[in-house]
Amino acid sequence: MPKQVDYEDRRRRIAEAVRTLIARSGMEAVSLRDVAAEASVSMGAVQRCFRTKDEMLLFALEDISARVGERARARIEASGTPRSAATLLDRTLSALALVEPQDRAEAQVWGAFVAHAAVSEPLAAVLRETYAKLHELLVWLLDYGMSTGEFHASLNPTAEARALLAMAEGLTGQVLVGHQTPESATGALRRYAAGLGPPPELESEPVSSPSVPRSAG
Repeated sequence: MPKQVDYEDRRRRIAEAVRTLIARSGMEAVSLRDVAAEASVSMGAVQRCFRTKDEMLLFALEDISARVGERARARIEASGTPRSAATLLDRTLSALALVEPQDRAEAQVWGAFVAHAAVSEPLAAVLRETYAKLHELLVWLLDYGMSTGEFHASLNPTAEARALLAMAEGLTGQVLVGHQTPESATGALRRYAAGLGPPPELESEPVSSPSVPRSAG
Protein backbone atom coordinates (compact mmCIF):
# COMPACT_ATOMS: atom_id res chain seq x y z
CA MET A 1 0.00 0.00 0.00
CA PRO A 2 1.51 3.39 -0.99
CA LYS A 3 2.80 5.46 1.92
CA GLN A 4 0.51 8.38 2.76
CA VAL A 5 2.27 11.76 2.67
CA ASP A 6 1.20 14.58 4.99
CA TYR A 7 1.76 17.42 2.52
CA GLU A 8 0.78 20.14 5.02
CA ASP A 9 3.36 18.87 7.48
CA ARG A 10 5.94 18.69 4.69
CA ARG A 11 5.14 22.25 3.60
CA ARG A 12 5.71 23.44 7.17
CA ARG A 13 9.03 21.58 7.34
CA ILE A 14 10.07 23.25 4.11
CA ALA A 15 8.99 26.65 5.44
CA GLU A 16 11.09 26.05 8.55
CA ALA A 17 14.05 25.16 6.32
CA VAL A 18 13.56 28.42 4.42
CA ARG A 19 13.62 30.39 7.69
CA THR A 20 16.73 28.54 8.88
CA LEU A 21 18.60 29.29 5.64
CA ILE A 22 17.60 32.97 5.68
CA ALA A 23 18.66 33.39 9.31
CA ARG A 24 21.98 31.68 8.58
CA SER A 25 22.96 33.22 5.25
CA GLY A 26 20.28 35.64 4.00
CA MET A 27 17.62 35.47 1.30
CA GLU A 28 20.17 34.73 -1.42
CA ALA A 29 20.87 31.36 0.24
CA VAL A 30 17.36 30.12 -0.51
CA SER A 31 17.39 27.77 -3.49
CA LEU A 32 15.20 24.74 -4.06
CA ARG A 33 18.26 22.49 -3.76
CA ASP A 34 19.46 23.99 -0.47
CA VAL A 35 15.97 24.02 1.00
CA ALA A 36 15.55 20.34 0.10
CA ALA A 37 18.83 19.51 1.83
CA GLU A 38 17.95 21.53 4.93
CA ALA A 39 14.48 19.94 5.15
CA SER A 40 15.92 16.43 4.50
CA VAL A 41 13.62 15.85 1.54
CA SER A 42 14.23 15.39 -2.17
CA MET A 43 14.15 18.17 -4.74
CA GLY A 44 11.11 16.47 -6.20
CA ALA A 45 9.34 16.61 -2.83
CA VAL A 46 9.91 20.37 -2.63
CA GLN A 47 8.64 20.85 -6.18
CA ARG A 48 5.52 18.80 -5.48
CA CYS A 49 4.71 21.14 -2.58
CA PHE A 50 5.69 24.39 -4.32
CA ARG A 51 5.75 25.01 -8.05
CA THR A 52 8.20 27.91 -7.81
CA LYS A 53 10.65 29.50 -5.39
CA ASP A 54 8.37 32.53 -5.11
CA GLU A 55 5.45 30.31 -4.06
CA MET A 56 7.68 28.71 -1.43
CA LEU A 57 8.78 32.10 -0.09
CA LEU A 58 5.19 33.31 0.03
CA PHE A 59 4.13 30.32 2.13
CA ALA A 60 7.10 30.81 4.50
CA LEU A 61 6.18 34.47 5.00
CA GLU A 62 2.51 33.64 5.62
CA ASP A 63 3.64 31.10 8.22
CA ILE A 64 5.96 33.50 10.08
CA SER A 65 3.35 36.28 9.92
CA ALA A 66 0.80 34.01 11.57
CA ARG A 67 3.32 33.11 14.26
CA VAL A 68 3.99 36.78 15.09
CA GLY A 69 0.27 37.43 15.54
CA GLU A 70 -0.24 34.25 17.55
CA ARG A 71 2.64 35.11 19.88
CA ALA A 72 1.18 38.56 20.57
CA ARG A 73 -2.21 37.01 21.35
CA ALA A 74 -0.62 34.35 23.55
CA ARG A 75 1.07 36.98 25.71
CA ILE A 76 -2.22 38.80 26.14
CA GLU A 77 -4.08 35.59 27.01
CA ALA A 78 -1.33 34.23 29.28
CA SER A 79 -2.26 32.85 32.69
CA GLY A 80 -3.07 35.53 35.18
CA THR A 81 -5.05 37.72 32.82
CA PRO A 82 -7.03 39.91 32.92
CA ARG A 83 -4.24 42.39 33.55
CA SER A 84 -3.94 46.10 33.28
CA ALA A 85 -3.97 47.61 29.82
CA ALA A 86 -0.45 48.97 30.37
CA THR A 87 0.85 45.48 31.17
CA LEU A 88 -0.90 44.00 28.16
CA LEU A 89 0.54 46.71 25.90
CA ASP A 90 4.04 46.10 27.27
CA ARG A 91 3.77 42.36 26.63
CA THR A 92 2.41 42.90 23.13
CA LEU A 93 5.13 45.37 22.14
CA SER A 94 7.82 43.01 23.40
CA ALA A 95 6.32 40.26 21.24
CA LEU A 96 6.24 42.49 18.14
CA ALA A 97 9.66 44.13 18.44
CA LEU A 98 11.68 40.88 18.24
CA VAL A 99 14.57 42.42 20.18
CA GLU A 100 15.24 39.69 22.75
CA PRO A 101 18.27 37.43 22.10
CA GLN A 102 16.01 34.40 21.61
CA ASP A 103 14.12 36.32 18.91
CA ARG A 104 17.21 37.17 16.82
CA ALA A 105 16.81 34.44 14.18
CA GLU A 106 13.16 35.32 13.67
CA ALA A 107 14.05 39.02 13.47
CA GLN A 108 16.64 38.26 10.78
CA VAL A 109 14.06 36.35 8.75
CA TRP A 110 11.43 39.05 9.18
CA GLY A 111 13.85 41.78 8.09
CA ALA A 112 14.87 39.80 5.02
CA PHE A 113 11.24 39.36 3.97
CA VAL A 114 10.45 43.05 4.52
CA ALA A 115 13.38 44.02 2.28
CA HIS A 116 12.44 41.47 -0.39
CA ALA A 117 8.79 42.60 -0.31
CA ALA A 118 9.86 45.95 -1.74
CA VAL A 119 10.25 44.20 -5.10
CA SER A 120 7.60 41.47 -4.67
CA GLU A 121 3.94 42.47 -4.64
CA PRO A 122 2.71 39.05 -3.36
CA LEU A 123 5.03 39.32 -0.33
CA ALA A 124 4.07 42.97 0.16
CA ALA A 125 0.39 42.01 0.22
CA VAL A 126 1.00 39.49 3.02
CA LEU A 127 2.92 42.09 5.03
CA ARG A 128 0.19 44.71 4.57
CA GLU A 129 -2.39 42.28 5.90
CA THR A 130 -0.14 41.37 8.86
CA TYR A 131 0.53 45.02 9.71
CA ALA A 132 -3.20 45.77 9.51
CA LYS A 133 -4.01 43.02 12.02
CA LEU A 134 -1.26 44.11 14.40
CA HIS A 135 -2.42 47.71 14.11
CA GLU A 136 -5.97 46.61 14.97
CA LEU A 137 -4.67 44.78 18.04
CA LEU A 138 -2.79 47.87 19.26
CA VAL A 139 -5.84 50.07 18.68
CA TRP A 140 -7.90 47.65 20.77
CA LEU A 141 -5.35 47.77 23.60
CA LEU A 142 -5.25 51.56 23.57
CA ASP A 143 -9.04 51.81 23.54
CA TYR A 144 -9.16 49.41 26.47
CA GLY A 145 -6.59 51.46 28.39
CA MET A 146 -8.58 54.63 27.77
CA SER A 147 -11.70 52.92 29.13
CA THR A 148 -9.87 51.95 32.34
CA GLY A 149 -8.28 55.36 32.77
CA GLU A 150 -4.75 54.00 32.33
CA PHE A 151 -4.22 55.94 29.10
CA HIS A 152 -5.04 59.57 28.52
CA ALA A 153 -8.64 60.16 27.41
CA SER A 154 -7.54 62.47 24.60
CA LEU A 155 -5.38 59.87 22.84
CA ASN A 156 -5.93 59.12 19.18
CA PRO A 157 -5.70 55.29 19.27
CA THR A 158 -5.33 54.96 15.50
CA ALA A 159 -2.42 57.40 15.30
CA GLU A 160 -0.72 56.06 18.43
CA ALA A 161 -1.05 52.47 17.20
CA ARG A 162 0.68 53.46 13.94
CA ALA A 163 3.49 55.11 15.90
CA LEU A 164 3.96 52.14 18.23
CA LEU A 165 4.00 49.62 15.39
CA ALA A 166 6.50 51.70 13.42
CA MET A 167 8.67 52.12 16.50
CA ALA A 168 8.66 48.39 17.27
CA GLU A 169 9.54 47.57 13.66
CA GLY A 170 12.34 50.12 13.55
CA LEU A 171 13.86 48.89 16.80
CA THR A 172 13.96 45.35 15.42
CA GLY A 173 16.41 46.44 12.74
CA GLN A 174 18.43 48.68 15.07
CA VAL A 175 19.02 45.81 17.48
CA LEU A 176 19.93 43.46 14.63
CA VAL A 177 22.72 45.77 13.41
CA GLY A 178 23.92 46.63 16.91
CA HIS A 179 22.82 50.27 17.03
CA GLN A 180 20.75 49.46 20.12
CA THR A 181 20.83 46.69 22.69
CA PRO A 182 17.74 44.64 23.57
CA GLU A 183 17.63 46.52 26.89
CA SER A 184 17.80 49.99 25.35
CA ALA A 185 15.18 49.07 22.73
CA THR A 186 12.81 47.70 25.36
CA GLY A 187 13.42 50.80 27.46
CA ALA A 188 12.58 53.07 24.52
CA LEU A 189 9.27 51.29 23.94
CA ARG A 190 8.39 51.46 27.63
CA ARG A 191 9.21 55.16 27.89
CA TYR A 192 6.98 55.93 24.92
CA ALA A 193 4.16 53.77 26.30
CA ALA A 194 4.49 55.42 29.72
CA GLY A 195 3.86 58.77 28.07
CA LEU A 196 0.42 57.58 26.99
CA GLY A 197 -0.84 57.58 30.57
CA PRO A 198 -2.74 60.38 32.31
CA PRO A 199 -1.16 62.61 34.98
CA PRO A 200 -0.63 60.58 38.19
CA GLU A 201 -3.52 62.19 40.00
CA LEU A 202 -5.93 61.05 37.27
CA GLU A 203 -4.91 57.39 37.27
CA SER A 204 -7.67 54.93 38.11
CA GLU A 205 -7.92 51.28 39.08
CA PRO A 206 -7.82 49.00 35.99
CA VAL A 207 -10.76 46.76 35.22
CA SER A 208 -11.03 43.30 33.69
CA SER A 209 -10.10 43.04 30.05
CA PRO A 210 -12.66 42.22 27.34
CA SER A 211 -12.09 39.51 24.75
CA VAL A 212 -9.20 40.03 22.35
CA PRO A 213 -10.38 40.56 18.74
CA ARG A 214 -9.98 37.28 16.86
CA SER A 215 -8.48 38.96 13.79
CA ALA A 216 -5.39 39.84 15.84
CA GLY A 217 -4.09 36.29 15.46
